[in-house]
Amino acid sequence: MAEFIMKDLVKKVGLESEFHIESAATSTEELGNPVYPPARRKLAEHGIDCTGKTARQLRNRDYDKFDFLIGMDQANLRNMHRICGGDFYAKFHLLMEFTDRPGDVRDPWYTNDFETAWQDISEGCQGLLERLKSEKAKSNQRAR
Repeated sequence: MAEFIMKDLVKKVGLESEFHIESAATSTEELGNPVYPPARRKLAEHGIDCTGKTARQLRNRDYDKFDFLIGMDQANLRNMHRICGGDFYAKFHLLMEFTDRPGDVRDPWYTNDFETAWQDISEGCQGLLERLKSEKAKSNQRAR
């Protein structure tokens, strides 16, 4: 859900060409599967399409490819450390770090509460986007 919520947010502010946003699993249970049907329905309720997405696993080379690697919970962070061999440039973050409520996204896999997960993820993505926009503005000022 986070990939598509974030893509929707950056598109709405006209910054889709500035970012490459891609999700990857830190476990192997769902590899190759499409977006989980209840998550797909929740995205569709908000006019967000996720057609064609299938789960892929995070790879070690993703650490070099991306500026940020965002986990939804502590288990994701542990797996990210294992897969990438550490976090040498402080690229790993929990999504909720970008909100006033740091911690884990409440996982709908266990709770079946996709509305709460939607709220957490939306809030986290909005906070992340604000941070990225702020960093871009600071970078532009330094370049002047």
